[in-house]
This record gives sequence, structure tokens and C-alpha cells, in this order.
Amino acid sequence: MTDFPTSLTSPGRCQGCKSNPELDLDFAFAYQPIVDLRTRSIFAHEALVRGVNGEGALSVLNQVNDQNRYRFDQLCRTRAISTAARLGMTELLSINFLPNAVYRPELCIRTTLEAALENNFPIDRLIFETVESEHIDNNRHLTNILREYREFGFKTAIDDFGAGYSGLTLLADFQPDLLKLDMALIRDIHRDRVRQAIVRAVVTMCKELGVTVIAEGIEHPEERDFLADCGINLMQGYWFAKPAFKALAQVGPEVWQKA
Repeated sequence: MTDFPTSLTSPGRCQGCKSNPELDLDFAFAYQPIVDLRTRSIFAHEALVRGVNGEGALSVLNQVNDQNRYRFDQLCRTRAISTAARLGMTELLSINFLPNAVYRPELCIRTTLEAALENNFPIDRLIFETVESEHIDNNRHLTNILREYREFGFKTAIDDFGAGYSGLTLLADFQPDLLKLDMALIRDIHRDRVRQAIVRAVVTMCKELGVTVIAEGIEHPEERDFLADCGINLMQGYWFAKPAFKALAQVGPEVWQKA
């Protein structure tokens, strides 16, 4: 049974709940596995927003605006959890959140906790990824959100590291459980000495900080093998499995074979 913080059972709501209208768009989820090379198993599944008929993420995200951002972010969390529970997910579930949609994290997280309780999905199996490529109006606000989430027992992750606005400054202010290297750093890394040097440096830095690195966007076994030699064991990408629409993707035995 999921523990539900009693301090959040009062009927209070933040201003975002009061001022935002009901959501005027619909969407679904696809789930893509994050694998662990050490155990040759699935470590987590990332919930990826899709149109109701499986259309790409942009078909939904292009409809998100200042008026519906908060409701969209809230519904993303609850729907990702309820769908994962219905599919029988036993691994960790990683959910992206929009920092600019969070007003007061201690209140905005309420619906997420309620969804976890209702679906009997353990809080310690939830990962919240901040989209590092999204412009953040207030970096202090973001680090406060991440700290609050950690206090609740969630795991935290910085997504798309190396591609966005915050970069090393965000990492200096807050050390998450997980850091996801952007696929632009990963592409053809086995042939690119510059990217190799950058990734090795990030892995060394994260090891010292106690942060686990995930490499995303793996499409070739040579990329997988180079990153494994760098000490990265958690990976995600088409080489292992494409996102499965309203389902949990399977990882076949052939993905572990050496190139």
C-alpha cells in the first residue's frame, strides 16, 4: 500500500487549482523502457505523451498554453500512473513534469499522491523528470520543486542534460538521483572523440556527486558498447525498444549481444 502524507489530506489548493479551467484537450501515453545492462532487465518505463490515436507528442504539446498548462501537467501525472497500474507495471515509472506549471509543489503534488494511493502504485517507484530543455523562469523555483519531491519519497531526474538552458548550473544547485544525457551527445559517440571526452567527464563528475547517469537515444550496438565501457549501465532508445502505445514494450534477448 502506498503511504499517503497526512499533511496533504486537508482540502487546501494552490492558486493554480483555483484559476485554471478544465483541460480542453485529450491525450494518451506510450511507454518506453529504460534498461539496466548489468541485470539485462528493465529498470523503468518512461511515460511519453501521445495523441489519442497514437499521434506524436507534438500533436498534443502544441496545444498546451498558459491557460491549460497546469491542468495538462496535473492530468499527465495522474493518467500516467493509472495507465501504468492498469498495465501491471512493476518497474519504476518515470514521468516528465513542466516546472512552469507548478505553483506550490507541496500542494500541486496532491493529485499525484491521490492517484498513487487510488491505484496502489508505490511512491518510491515514481521518478519525476524535469525537462532541462524547457526555459525555466526561476531556477530557484525548480530546485525547490525537486527538493520537495525528494522529501515526498519520489526519485528525481534531470532530462535532456546537455541540450537546454540550465545545464551545469542546475546540477550545481541540485543533485538528482538520475541524470539523462541528451541523445545529441550520444549519436555516433563511438566515432566522435569530442563527444566521448564530454561524456566521460560527465560520468566522472556524476560519480563523485552520487548521481546515476542514463544514456538516452541509443540506436546502435556500438553506441551501447562504448557507453557501457564508460561505466553507464542504464540506457534507453530504439535499439532496446520503441515506445509502446498504451502498452509496456518488450525487450528481446538480441539487444544484449555484442556488436
